[in-house]
Amino acid sequence: MGATSEVAGIYFGHTSLGSTGCTAVVAPESAICAVDVRGGGPGTRETDLLRPENTVQRVHAVLLCGGSAYGLAAADGATCALEEAHIGFPVIPGALTTPIVPIVPAAVIFDLLVGDGKTRPQAQHGYDAVQAALSVAAGKQEQALPEHSCFGAGCGATAGVLKGGVGLSTRTVGGWTLSAIIVANPVGSVINPTTGTLWAAQECESVPVCEQVDIKRYTQLKPLASKLNTTIGVVLTDAPLTKAQAKRLAMVGHDGIAIAIRPAHSPLDGDTLFCMSTGSGQGVSDEDMYALSSQVASVVAQAIVSAVRNAQPGYEVPAYRELLL
Repeated sequence: MGATSEVAGIYFGHTSLGSTGCTAVVAPESAICAVDVRGGGPGTRETDLLRPENTVQRVHAVLLCGGSAYGLAAADGATCALEEAHIGFPVIPGALTTPIVPIVPAAVIFDLLVGDGKTRPQAQHGYDAVQAALSVAAGKQEQALPEHSCFGAGCGATAGVLKGGVGLSTRTVGGWTLSAIIVANPVGSVINPTTGTLWAAQECESVPVCEQVDIKRYTQLKPLASKLNTTIGVVLTDAPLTKAQAKRLAMVGHDGIAIAIRPAHSPLDGDTLFCMSTGSGQGVSDEDMYALSSQVASVVAQAIVSAVRNAQPGYEVPAYRELLL
């Protein structure tokens, strides 16, 4: 299942496996990329490479997966799909025949207690997700995403005691597009147990002021046996950020997780945010960076809210919409 993003040059591909899956964020022409890992239990690949002082500046995809540590295997297939499409860095630039190396960082969520824990994303599923994204990039008709948020890496996501999923949010900042795709799967709660409202409701114009869940029903819900979770995602923009600026935007984006989820960045989460920029990499001014930074937390928080509000119940985990008054 492939789709375009709101940021030109970025495409999404999703593979859904019932209780788990993976989501590919693909930049066929490459993108500046950085990452900020805040959770105490992350599961990642190639994140050291994304440190600002390290050599490689651009990536060709970021893969978000279920399956806990097992799900990182999907990145192998994603890399192979890009290689087949001749997308990657040539080992010997300018040579007629040379191996190419696609760069595919990845992060995973813990979803092994939802559905069948033996069902995990494998290399083939990462391959399929990238192929779906590349198909849309090549001009083929994109497939309509489900009306709910439980697809791709969000199939088995949970948000505290409720179902989570994949959420997206976008806004324009100073002529640039700023977007986020988030897999909301936190240990913490997205709902204020005193009021029954979403912690991040004030960040979202789409949430009615009067919207709240039945507090009695909500507080009686039992959590999963394990509190191992994680919220992961990618901040996307066409602003021409440097790698260091992308790192800073990812860092500030984590404020959106803290706005929407309590607690956030716990020892039991692996909260990880990437930032991809399809711009030239020449950098933006301090004033423009300030403008982007002032909005990115809200964009991330809105994506989390979208994931939770649009989730459907499954695997004995209720959905937010079922508890609304």
